Amino acid sequence: MLKTVNILNKRARFDYEIIEKFTAGIVLAGTEIKSIRLGKANITESFCEFSNNELFAINTYIEEYTFGNQFNHKARSERKLLLNKRELKSLERSVQAKGLTIVPLKLFTNEKGMAKLEIGLCRGKKTYDKRESLKEQDTKRDLDRIKKAF
Repeated sequence: MLKTVNILNKRARFDYEIIEKFTAGIVLAGTEIKSIRLGKANITESFCEFSNNELFAINTYIEEYTFGNQFNHKARSERKLLLNKRELKSLERSVQAKGLTIVPLKLFTNEKGMAKLEIGLCRGKKTYDKRESLKEQDTKRDLDRIKKAF
């Protein structure tokens, strides 16, 4: 079992421009936290959506726990996110008014062993923005190689 778990959504940083970040708790079933602590989760295809003034992470994949029995969880299901009422209202206003998206950026465990989800209020990038970010990555990689050589 891993001490600290950091599962990143690298695709979100490529596809979206992150405006603001929030840290939210997740409501999990019994065996889900065991799978997360083993590092068997994926958030690349997930997104967040409001339902009855509550925020849910949809399409988040947490692998079934191998030692679980008939009470094992579903791999893909909606998971409720826990935020302050003030944060929820500001997120809902910005999503409705400005047409922004809420995307999970990182799934991690804190020092107490609780699973947390870092979500970001994002705006989608255009294709030319994506090409620009790829160009920046390439130049940074080349500069690092040159620095390492000297």
